Amino acid sequence: MTKKEYVERNIGMTFDFVRYLIDHPESIESLPNGAELDFIDKDIPFILKKTNQKKKNCKI
Repeated sequence: MTKKEYVERNIGMTFDFVRYLIDHPESIESLPNGAELDFIDKDIPFILKKTNQKKKNCKI
């Protein structure tokens, strides 16, 4: 997968999430202020790891 394809796929996942939030606005309340979301595609064979970063689990 090229960098361009990877970026396009991430943009697609982001827009899918925004569409979900538009359809389910009550879900926005479950996101804490300042939350950062990582969209992970299960079809991509690698995962970029961030170190020394606190992560909170948000259920939507």
